[in-house]
Amino acid sequence: MFGRRFDSAQLHTTREAMRINEQMKVRSVVGENIVIMPAAGKVDMTKVVALNESALHLYNSLAGRPFELSDAVEALLREYDVDEATARRDAEAWIAEMRENGLITD
Repeated sequence: MFGRRFDSAQLHTTREAMRINEQMKVRSVVGENIVIMPAAGKVDMTKVVALNESALHLYNSLAGRPFELSDAVEALLREYDVDEATARRDAEAWIAEMRENGLITD
């Protein structure tokens, strides 16, 4: 999803509610969907995360409300023709990457 492997130790329990950091904003720049991270009232362009199609789908589907791993899995299953194991693996990777970049709060 982001092109990197993740460590499952970065995940909390599947029943723990998370939220997408509402300070972050997704913008389309030259055909790329990126998350802009504000720094002290300004935009810090050194902290930009690009989202592919499925990462953007999860971001848009889950923003603005508490969610759990199972919600991310369900969002992928509804949108893409994948099996549950693949959706879970992708959702776990997305959550780990989003946490690593400070885009998800617990």
